[in-house]
Amino acid sequence: MFLALKIDVDTLRGTREGVPTLVELLRKHGVTATFLFSLGPDHTGRAIKRVFRPGFVGKVRRTSVVKHYGVKTLLYGTLLPGPDIGRRAADVMQGVRDAGHETGVHCWDHIRWQDGVRGADEPWTYAEMHRACERYTEIFREPPRTHGAAGWQMNVHALRMTQRLGFDYCSDGRGTHPHLPIWNAEPIRCQRIELPVAVTRDQDLAAMIGPFDERRHEMLSVPEREDNRHLRLDNVVNVDRIIAELVGQPNQTKKTRSQKPGELLKPVGTQ
Repeated sequence: MFLALKIDVDTLRGTREGVPTLVELLRKHGVTATFLFSLGPDHTGRAIKRVFRPGFVGKVRRTSVVKHYGVKTLLYGTLLPGPDIGRRAADVMQGVRDAGHETGVHCWDHIRWQDGVRGADEPWTYAEMHRACERYTEIFREPPRTHGAAGWQMNVHALRMTQRLGFDYCSDGRGTHPHLPIWNAEPIRCQRIELPVAVTRDQDLAAMIGPFDERRHEMLSVPEREDNRHLRLDNVVNVDRIIAELVGQPNQTKKTRSQKPGELLKPVGTQ
């Protein structure tokens, strides 16, 4: 089995501070990854409107938002203007490519996409994806070849756009197998294939109902499928997701430096 590392970069701080740290860490262990960049304004502070959503407060507690993102980032788009990530950090993005890593599009505006795409129409969706791809081409002098949606959020217009934009593959969601997406019996084909992030049932439940909810134990007691393939991508490729803001900060990498390479980036192998 192959292990693929997909690194989502959501903010200016994550790009300028987290990404170089991760690139150096990967270099030390001889590993390459796919970095997906947010290319437009950083409006992280506008996520405050999610406070009334079920599970949002628990997620904030679990991820130590202030420590990882910083107070300044959490004010972007509200009390502070949102900086243009692509303009301010193009040199970092180019450095990732020059270090031998694959690069691709995450989004134009992370908060706007994650909160708005589900109910968006075709013009809105096209404008967001077009802006992101134009900025990517401006930075890298070539069109993007891969796309990974912010917050795993897509709509049918976005899926159709991935065909028109000519991506080699996408990683827009979570799942168990590489597949060609189908939306209400409409196949989204061409050369585009979906390589979803493999997330265990335990991680899924933690995201949905919180890590300390008693219902998790009851749900996890349901017998596993015999071949256990819902935990991995059919013995072909296992896509693991890293968030630059959470893993690439200096205080986080101090923990990983004490680990042996085999513990930090352990091959999946056959299980």
